[in-house]
Amino acid sequence: MSAADLSRLDTALPVLIARVDALAAQKRAHMAAGLLAEDRHQCDPTDHLFAALPCPHPEACATDADYPEWAAELAEQIRISNTTRRTR
Repeated sequence: MSAADLSRLDTALPVLIARVDALAAQKRAHMAAGLLAEDRHQCDPTDHLFAALPCPHPEACATDADYPEWAAELAEQIRISNTTRRTR
């Protein structure tokens, strides 16, 4: 690559600063929108209705007795995961 090629790729510092400032502003806007959405969720007047949906029929919910092998399989997956993390 020649100096002429590099000059076409070069970007002026003020342009780079403006781009970084624009990206930072966009990130702040996204964060603000996310925080506002979380605030709205925390103040949701119907949240208790959603939380109560699975409660009226506990007999329809699965229990450990329905899946007797589940606890052993989960314990094995945790063991494998822990072993893998330790060997990295």
